[in-house]
Amino acid sequence: MSLKQMKPTSPGRRFRRAPEYPEVTQGNEPLKSLTKGKRRISGRNHQGQVTIRHRGRGHKRRYRLIDFRRDKDGVPAKVHSIEYDPNRTAHIALLHYADGEKRYILAPRGLTAGDTVMSGSEAEPRVGNALPLRSIPLGTSICCIEMKPLKGAQMVRSAGSEATLMAKEGKYAHVRLPSGEVRLVHIDCKAVVGQIGNADHMNVSYGKAGRKRWLGRRPHTRGVAMNPVDHPMGGGEGKSSGGRHPCTPWGKPTKGAKTRKNKRTNKFIVRRRSKGRRRG
Repeated sequence: MSLKQMKPTSPGRRFRRAPEYPEVTQGNEPLKSLTKGKRRISGRNHQGQVTIRHRGRGHKRRYRLIDFRRDKDGVPAKVHSIEYDPNRTAHIALLHYADGEKRYILAPRGLTAGDTVMSGSEAEPRVGNALPLRSIPLGTSICCIEMKPLKGAQMVRSAGSEATLMAKEGKYAHVRLPSGEVRLVHIDCKAVVGQIGNADHMNVSYGKAGRKRWLGRRPHTRGVAMNPVDHPMGGGEGKSSGGRHPCTPWGKPTKGAKTRKNKRTNKFIVRRRSKGRRRG
């Protein structure tokens, strides 16, 4: 996949870098039976309080119902099309099962229209197939990993991400996540063989602020550009770097401060994520 550069007919197009999507099937509309309305919550929780700032508006979207469980074991499915999904960074694939059912899945890298995929322990460890970890060879790149059997994929679902099956000991497998963390996962949990597609998503340059507004991202002001009355990092003679650890307007540490408090699952972490690498 390569990035295409626009003709500089305007300042916004001059700096825009957009990937080419040769794998996406052209002219396909989303299957109506597998979509539903998506209400915009603008960064608010169920009580209406803003929990994520600088969110709101943006283009209307229809949510695509994704099959994260891959529970149709032993039934082959043909990939009808690869489609764009406005709700996630990865592309999705429309499957037509042999029994007539249709479902969406996250499209792994290398999966194209016309391919055949299958799920279950009898399936081959090929790209797009979903197998329990006990049936996947060591060293295989995997994605869409379950954290509990039959619960559905929860880990490694963003564009370009992949994990590696490192070892198997007893009823647990050692999985190295994209962040560098090595985690224990039950060998009955399913995972999809391959890497999530659309790996060039991280190289996209939007070119103008308006494209971020279309995605529902509103402008925000840096704390160091404010006055001391408005932000703990504000003030200073001339430009300053804050003079303290980065924090929110209410003094809560950010950018590197540890927020994990789930001690219940610490026993499943074999090795913590590497410093300087992105989170998984």
